[in-house]
Amino acid sequence: MKLYDLTQRLSIHTPPWPSYMPLGVQYFKRIAGADRGQGANGQIIQTSNHVGTHLDGELHFYAAGRSIGDMPLDDLCGDAAVVDISEDVSDYSLYTPEMIESKIEVKENDILIINTGYHRYAWDQKGSDEVRYFVKHPGPSPEFAQWALDKKLKWIGVDCGSADHPMNTILRTWHPALFLEAEKKLGKPWDEVFPPSEYYQIMHLKLFPKGLIHAENIGGQIDEVSNRRIWIGCFPWRAIELESCICRIVAFEKE
Repeated sequence: MKLYDLTQRLSIHTPPWPSYMPLGVQYFKRIAGADRGQGANGQIIQTSNHVGTHLDGELHFYAAGRSIGDMPLDDLCGDAAVVDISEDVSDYSLYTPEMIESKIEVKENDILIINTGYHRYAWDQKGSDEVRYFVKHPGPSPEFAQWALDKKLKWIGVDCGSADHPMNTILRTWHPALFLEAEKKLGKPWDEVFPPSEYYQIMHLKLFPKGLIHAENIGGQIDEVSNRRIWIGCFPWRAIELESCICRIVAFEKE
């Protein structure tokens, strides 16, 4: 098998989703610090579950949902469609089911990975732009969530800060000037197209209770597998308490 790592590098410099706790790494012992003979390096980490490439679990927004550790591997791995829409989207754009299906066949029970191109603005890239990455990235059109449910997708992955459009999250309040910028690009009142009672964090609030979750901050070698059907695995910790989890996402290709 040839392996492709679709995981963003993780560091204390990796920004978490806005307002979440970042990764902290601390040594509690060092090789030279033993009192008798050679010691060992040991570390403690402290972090939220939403730093770098991570899988949002059902429990994140749904109290009766499964924890990360309760998800069987069969739900995390399988056939996938990886679609590159980077040439069709820009700041605040909406992506549609038609846009995706014009580039690749999406089958029932697929994993869907969406390459918006915004991984190039991630913290460790030459074009790094944290505000653009989290606040200006494209997001799903009004009909997208229902289409994803109708397709019975296993899970969705995106190469940006959220599977929701940033202006359908609290970021619209935290960045009022950028909300006006997004509304101007839309060409009509934002809440007319996306009534908040229906679309506020729809990809989280409405889909997680139905078992359709997503991974965010995908990156790595995503461009190398775009517009292809391939087998993908998502590997978070098997921790029964976790609402979400930092994870490794890998594409597997037969040589």
